[in-house]
Amino acid sequence: MIAIFEDMLETSMEVFMDDFLVFGDSFDTCLVNLEQMPVQCKQAHVVLNWEKCHFMVTEGIVLRHKVSGAGLEVDKEKINVITKLPPPTNVKDVRIFLGHAKFYLLFIKDFSKISRPMTKLLEKDTVFDFNKECIKPFESLKEKLLHAPIMVSPDWSQMLELMCDASNFAVGAMLGQREGKYFRPIHFANKTLNNAQQNYMVTKKELLAVVFSFDKF
Repeated sequence: MIAIFEDMLETSMEVFMDDFLVFGDSFDTCLVNLEQMPVQCKQAHVVLNWEKCHFMVTEGIVLRHKVSGAGLEVDKEKINVITKLPPPTNVKDVRIFLGHAKFYLLFIKDFSKISRPMTKLLEKDTVFDFNKECIKPFESLKEKLLHAPIMVSPDWSQMLELMCDASNFAVGAMLGQREGKYFRPIHFANKTLNNAQQNYMVTKKELLAVVFSFDKF
């Protein structure tokens, strides 16, 4: 797919495996870009499923994310499915839930810190006990997904703000910008510390969070 639309990539099209998105900064520009797409499909003998095609829209679901002029959002239908999941009864259920939640990782601040009681159940030779310590983060992650913020695109003419923090077993970062008195998030990121890093002094963990933040963004 990338080879077919190589001359359109990034300037007027984005491709992910067998899905693609044609875009433009105005209706007329988008229409011009869209006219080129079926020509190249025909030349490459690519057949489109018209039931899955959407034309000239201002927002839509792309790779389980809602994309619009406002920014990037979670897919509410997918989130509703996740929030209806019952508490896990075994390790497999924990993996399934965390897998769903991690797909929207960039929307959840302090994911590693919140999910720690659940991820501990995945460690080798750990007795499975989904107790109150696990129920709390389980419900907390659901709540955060239900009220996930809209991630805005960066305005390169304005200052960026990078906030970072560290706990005993994770580091996290938040990139965003100020719009008046409001802070608009662009991306959340976090990382679980390994055994050696968990033994660092507090100051070293904080510095590790700074290094992680700059590496990430």
